[in-house]
Amino acid sequence: MTDVLTAQDPTATDETWWRQASVYQIYPRSFADANGDGIGDLAGITERVPYLASLGVEAVWLSPFYPSALADGGYDVDDYRDVDPKLGTLEDFDAMVAALHGAGIRVIVDIVPNHTSDRHEWFREALAAPAGSPARDRYVFRDGTGPAAENPPADWVSIFGGPAWTAAGDGQWYLHSFAKEQPDLNWANREVRDDFLHTLRFWSDRGVDGFRIDVAHGLSKDLGEVLPTWAELSAMPKDGTHPLWDRDDVHEIYAEWRKVFDEYTPARTAVAEAWVAADRRARYASADGLGQAFNFDLLEADFDAPSFRSIIEFNLGLAEQSGSSTTWVFSNHDVVRHATRYALPPQNGAAEKQGGAWLLAGGSPDALDQELGLRRAQAATLLELALPGSAYMYQGEELGLQEVGDIPAADRQDPAFFRNPGVDVGRDGCRVPIPWTRDGSSFGFGSGGSHLPQPAWFGGFSVEAEDDDPDSTLNLYRKALGLRGQLQSEERLEWLDTGRDDVLAFRRPNGWTNVTVFGDEPYELPAGALLLASAPVADGALTGVGTAWLRA
Repeated sequence: MTDVLTAQDPTATDETWWRQASVYQIYPRSFADANGDGIGDLAGITERVPYLASLGVEAVWLSPFYPSALADGGYDVDDYRDVDPKLGTLEDFDAMVAALHGAGIRVIVDIVPNHTSDRHEWFREALAAPAGSPARDRYVFRDGTGPAAENPPADWVSIFGGPAWTAAGDGQWYLHSFAKEQPDLNWANREVRDDFLHTLRFWSDRGVDGFRIDVAHGLSKDLGEVLPTWAELSAMPKDGTHPLWDRDDVHEIYAEWRKVFDEYTPARTAVAEAWVAADRRARYASADGLGQAFNFDLLEADFDAPSFRSIIEFNLGLAEQSGSSTTWVFSNHDVVRHATRYALPPQNGAAEKQGGAWLLAGGSPDALDQELGLRRAQAATLLELALPGSAYMYQGEELGLQEVGDIPAADRQDPAFFRNPGVDVGRDGCRVPIPWTRDGSSFGFGSGGSHLPQPAWFGGFSVEAEDDDPDSTLNLYRKALGLRGQLQSEERLEWLDTGRDDVLAFRRPNGWTNVTVFGDEPYELPAGALLLASAPVADGALTGVGTAWLRA
């Protein structure tokens, strides 16, 4: 018994490159350091373009590289149209884009529109201006409460913990959904809207092919005259009318952005980071909006065959609804690496499923079944790369890197760690600079050490250690990405009956078959030429947890 799921068959042109692209996320400060100051930079990325080309990715997505005090890892932006001097110059950016394009790799950059940094020239001007001024209207300021306005306008809590309002010093307070160094912009202000249209054109004119939109669901706000309490705010449904999140009118902003994207040939692409109810995701991915939206459902799921199938079916349905293609992702700069998550016991949908409980317990590798975690991660990644849609990978996962869980408190940088002591250890463990060589002061990251401490075991996971090993995770990714480019076709799949609840199998229209075993027992593979497998195949059977690709 089989059934067929169809998203939308694309036309294989440059206009649709993004629909089934393999995208590699670079966290610039932790990728490669060319000048030896301990911080990754754009020149370091340029030097590593041959590595990216050998990996076989079709695009890179760069996390923020703008001037920033790093109150939130670069997501506190001082200037949206410049490069942080620690990371390089605009000329370095142009050279990097030219090198990537020369290797056939497209470039996606992060745009952070919900908030600026508190060092942005607009915010400095706002603090110096009086209440009610045009400068303050670019942000969200409200009068404080109490006899001397000494209390915040409401008892709201920020995403990073602690108050969501900070005093401006004159009886007014400003809203920051995240850190206090990240004041929220007022997107009802025409000047704010026009300035971001300028920013989109600025980077598009420099050759950027697409944009990843941070907190895409947070821009539009309608606070009203009387602010609700935090309890009232938290109880409000997020159905398009919430004062802060996923408001229906946010899509008016993205309709304007789409007009800018379509000024270029090929049109610039965009993907929304929108943490919204699944049935509201399609609007962000519509053709008259951003065009694509992140699907984090597999990232949040336990390693479980029925869960994976349900998520895949649902998201291919959403893609058909929006006319877009879906996205798949297991790791990024905000979550515990999936090789580590899959080494931990199933969390059954608990909040700790990202590995939080393990981190809070000290992040000891002794608590991990690292071999099982890596085997599951490799199997999941091959399944991801076989699916219709875009596949997003995070730097270092191609090396099989585990999370660095035991970073000393004195070395941590993530504001979530400092604002939620004992509750959240933050995201530094997935942001540790990746290893390029077996040894050295920073395992080849740069000559001046590393801005986050690297563990001694990193050398065994380095590019140098894995480069010539045909069975390494690195070479598994290389083989998979090379084959994926040859095998991708129409955006649909046909489920195959496997006779087992712990095995998923599907066929793509060109006869490419994916079989993933989630359990420990061997599984006899269907007929076809074996193209690639993440686990041993003996006597025609995949020996336990793993994924195999075959072609009829």
